Amino acid sequence: QVQLVESGGGLVQAGGSLRLSCAASGSIFRINTMGWYRQAPGKQRELVATITRDGSTNYADSVKGRFTISRDNAKNTVYLQMNSLKPGDTGVYYCNAQIVRNLLDLGGDYWGKGTLVTVSS
Repeated sequence: QVQLVESGGGLVQAGGSLRLSCAASGSIFRINTMGWYRQAPGKQRELVATITRDGSTNYADSVKGRFTISRDNAKNTVYLQMNSLKPGDTGVYYCNAQIVRNLLDLGGDYWGKGTLVTVSS
């Protein structure tokens, strides 16, 4: 079994900051790309940022320069530092990871249950 557990969401005023964390646990051999996605009310889930195992990052245009994704491979954890938050950043933030469970496993896509971020104006 593999679990992803997010933490760090909450209510913040526009211009403020939050730091999200996501820890993977369970039967894990290797974690490849990790990422954050978000879903605003009434909208589809969208990519926020991803990071490969060797640290290459990719960001949605809407968060470039404001958000920073990082990871700690020893802790199987990915982080999202969110600065200069805007009301449009409001939504449920989901952690995603591509995980290989053992040498016989081809790998799979795993998701956390999400953490709510609310940015007030």
